[in-house]
Amino acid sequence: MTILVTGAAGFIGSHVCIKLLERGEKVLGLDNLNDYYDVSLKEARLARFQDHENFTLARVNIADREAVEAAVAEFGPIHKAVHLAAQAGVRYSLTNPYAYIETNLMGHTVILEACRHAPDFEHLVYASSSSVYGGNKKQPFSVEDRVDNPVSLYAATKKADELISHSYSHLYRIPATGLRFFTVYGPWGRPDMALWIFTKAIFAGEPIPLFNDGDMRRDFTYIDDIVDGTIRALDNPPVAEGDKPPYQVFNIGNHRSEELMTLVDILEKEIGKKAERQLLPMQDGDVQETYADISAIQEATGYQPRTSISEGIPAFVKWYRDYHGV
Repeated sequence: MTILVTGAAGFIGSHVCIKLLERGEKVLGLDNLNDYYDVSLKEARLARFQDHENFTLARVNIADREAVEAAVAEFGPIHKAVHLAAQAGVRYSLTNPYAYIETNLMGHTVILEACRHAPDFEHLVYASSSSVYGGNKKQPFSVEDRVDNPVSLYAATKKADELISHSYSHLYRIPATGLRFFTVYGPWGRPDMALWIFTKAIFAGEPIPLFNDGDMRRDFTYIDDIVDGTIRALDNPPVAEGDKPPYQVFNIGNHRSEELMTLVDILEKEIGKKAERQLLPMQDGDVQETYADISAIQEATGYQPRTSISEGIPAFVKWYRDYHGV
């Protein structure tokens, strides 16, 4: 089986590549290693598997249609794709909107076209986001809920990706599954995420920013559970039924909405230092609470998250200590 993985040097993408290689798949990884955050971290992630005999890396921008087409043509026919490359982050979208339009809309369409023209293509799994739920008040968030009230450009592009994917699935019968990820964390994570920001600040004796005065809740999902759910989804493509295209969307979370202050308490214990807590107002584009109803992915794939934050946060702190030598 030949599988395309975009964002191969990314947090989730690198873990997915390793798992696919471990089970004997051939993987073509796409990543341009941009400088949205520290490139050396991306290179370190890649170093764990880039010399594997079944892995090939094409260092291309997914929005570059000709470069993507050339990489896929050189590698050979792809049978499945896990499309994880994206311009991430809610706050960055407030200052650099064009990056989101280029990568999340144009790049997504380029990957869809690569799948459409691949002979005997079987299934596209792509990253959406819990951000699509925007200002929804009903908890937990369900895939049956309306998601037409985005509160950030990032969220709007992710919802647009779902709509574009549905149209391709309808027109060309491409089996496609969108995964709405809920606050992914763990070893090899992203430096722009709260867990990394808080951990770095506590080690440095600097204040940690707590927006909405810390009155926030998140469905924190450990990376191993995310990878398990992603690959389960990949192995269970949707099937067309009459006029219904082979298309589905799943929430992929931990099905636990945790208080942000609980995360801080666990971090303090693991690091052995008290945090200086800086209480701030809510930021534009942010939401107070996320909570995933995961019944759809459970029924379709048997997905069952297993890692609580009391286990996952210590695992991240241990990795952080080892990686930074602190």
